[in-house]
Amino acid sequence: MSASAPAICTTRPISVPRTGTLQWWHTAVIYQVYPRSFADSDGDGMGDLPGITARLGHLARLGVDALWLSPFYTSPQADAGYDVADYRDVDPLFGTLADADALLERAHQLGLRVVVDLVPNHTSDAHVWFQAALEAAPGSPERERYLFRDGRGENGELPPNNWLSVFGGPAWSRTTDADGTPGQWYLHLFDVRQPDLNWGNEEVSAEFRDVLRFWLDRGVDGFRVDVAHGLVKEEGLPDWAGHSSMISEHESGEETSAPADDDGDDDEQADDGEVDLRNNGPMWNQPGVHEVYRDWHAVLAEYGADKMLVAEAWVSPLTDLAKYVRDDEMHQAFNFAFLASHWHAEEMRGVIEHSVQVNDTVGAPTTWVLSNHDVVRHASRLGLPSAGGNVEPVGPDDLQPDAELGLRRARAATLLMLALPGSAYLYQGEELGLPEHTTLPPEVREDPTVARGGGLGRDGCRVPLPWEAAAPAFGFSPTGASWLPQPEGWARYALDAQKGDPSSTYEFYRRALRTRRDFALGSGGLAWIDLDRPGVLGLANGELVVLANTTGEQVRLPEDLEPLLSSTELDKHTDGALFLPADTTLWATRVHPEPGRKPFGPD
Repeated sequence: MSASAPAICTTRPISVPRTGTLQWWHTAVIYQVYPRSFADSDGDGMGDLPGITARLGHLARLGVDALWLSPFYTSPQADAGYDVADYRDVDPLFGTLADADALLERAHQLGLRVVVDLVPNHTSDAHVWFQAALEAAPGSPERERYLFRDGRGENGELPPNNWLSVFGGPAWSRTTDADGTPGQWYLHLFDVRQPDLNWGNEEVSAEFRDVLRFWLDRGVDGFRVDVAHGLVKEEGLPDWAGHSSMISEHESGEETSAPADDDGDDDEQADDGEVDLRNNGPMWNQPGVHEVYRDWHAVLAEYGADKMLVAEAWVSPLTDLAKYVRDDEMHQAFNFAFLASHWHAEEMRGVIEHSVQVNDTVGAPTTWVLSNHDVVRHASRLGLPSAGGNVEPVGPDDLQPDAELGLRRARAATLLMLALPGSAYLYQGEELGLPEHTTLPPEVREDPTVARGGGLGRDGCRVPLPWEAAAPAFGFSPTGASWLPQPEGWARYALDAQKGDPSSTYEFYRRALRTRRDFALGSGGLAWIDLDRPGVLGLANGELVVLANTTGEQVRLPEDLEPLLSSTELDKHTDGALFLPADTTLWATRVHPEPGRKPFGPD
C-alpha cells in the first residue's frame, strides 16, 4: 500500500481542443450492433432488424450517439453475413428492406445516427457476378470482376502464388470447367466462399459507388468499411512468405523496423526483440486503396458534410493508418494499436500519445476501441496473465480468465478510453460487463475459421445478449432459442438485473457517457500529468483529471482532487484520506487549496 500521494510534477500538452465546425463523428460514441446476437423478435433464435428496432431505446438511455450495424444483407451466411450476395437487400434471416427503413426512422427519432457495414474486398460465391464468372470463359469481362488466374505447374495444378488465407489454408481455389476438367484458380483472402473482387476493374468501382448511393438515399449516416486495407493487391500478385492475421499480438503504436527483406519473411525480429507480425504483404495496404476512398469521399460529399466513412484497416505503423484519414479520404479509422495494448501505464501512454500525434498531422480525430466482433472481449482479455494484448480465442481446455479481475480492469480501461479526445466505439454487451464465452464446445461453433484450421474462431464474443435474468434465452428470444448457447451464469449480467444498481457495470457506463458529454471530452485537448508513481497514468482533458492505476497496489490520492467517477469504489481511510485502488481509473476535477495555486498546472 502506498502511504503517500503521488507527487504531481507538471503537465505536458499533447493536443489542443478541437475548434471550428465539428461534425458528429468527430466526438461520437458509437455502439456496434451485431444483428445475429442483439435481439430476436420472431423466436427463431437469430437476431433480426425488428428486434434491434424494439431495443433502440436501450442505446438512447445508455447515452451513445450512433450505432453501427454489422452486415444484414442477403447472404448464404458462410461468414455470418460478411459474404454478401446482394448489397441492396436484406437477408430474410434479418427481415426486409421495409424493416431496415423502420430501423433508420426510429433511430433518427431517438437522435441516433446509423452506420452500416460495407464489404468491398470480396463478395459471396452466390453473388450473381461470381456465378456468371464461373459460367464464362477465362479472360471474359465476367471473370475480370474478380481475381482469376491460371495455375502454375505443368498442367496448372499449382496455385498462382503461395498466399495463405487469413482464415487458414491456401488463399486460392480451383474452378471446374463445363466439361468437368480443372480450370482457373480464384483468389479468396478469407473463406473459399468469399472471392476477392478486382479493384482494377472500373465496373467494380462503379458498382460500389451505386451501392453507397443506394443506402445514402435511404438515410444512413455512414459506412464502416470491412478490410479497408485489402482492396488493391500488388501488381503481378508476387509470392510472399508471411502469413496474414486479424490483429497481431505485437500490433503497437510504435514505429517499427523497415519492411521485410527481399526473401519475403515477414516474421523477422524487430529492433525491440519482439517478432514483427505486421500485415505488410503484397495484398495489404497498397497505395491504390487511397484512390478508392477519395472516390467514395466525393460520393458522400454529394449528400452533405455529415456523412462518414470509418476504416477497418489492420495497418501499422500508425503513420500508415493516418493516411486513411486524410481530409479527402476517410473520416475515421479503428485504432487497433490501442485495442492490442496491455494493461500497462507506460505502454498505453505511448500508444495514446503516438495515436493522437499522427492523427493531428492530418487533422483527423483519433478513434478508440477496446472490443468488437473479431476479438476476445476485453473483460476477458484483461483477466488473463498477459493483462491484455490481442490474445488468441480461449477454449474450454485453455487457461480461463479471472472474471473478477478482468471486469475490474475492463471498467478501468473503458473509463480511460472515454476520457480521450476523439471518437470511441463500444461493442454490444460490454456495457453489461459481458465476458467471452470461453467454454463453447467445438460442435456449436460456426466461424468458418474453425473448419479451415484457423483455430477456435470468433464465436466466443458473438453470443446473444442477456436482457432479462428470468426469461427464456435471458430475453434474447421469446422462445428461448439462441443460435449460440448462452452460459448458464449470465443471469447476473442481464440488463434488468443491473438497472438501478449504482454498482452495476450498466449504470457505470451510463454515468461515464453522461459525464463525457457534460465535460465535452470528445472535443477536448490532451495533456500528460507526470507523476512520480510508476504504473499510474495521469492525464488532463480540459477540467478533467484522469488517473489510471495499473499496479496491484492502492495509491493515495492528492488532497487537491475532487473525485467525480471511478471504475471501482475509492477506499477511504480513517484519517479521511482517499486511495485509488489497484486496477482502477478515476475521473476528478481540480481544487485549489491555496489562492492562485494550480496543482496540475505547469511548473
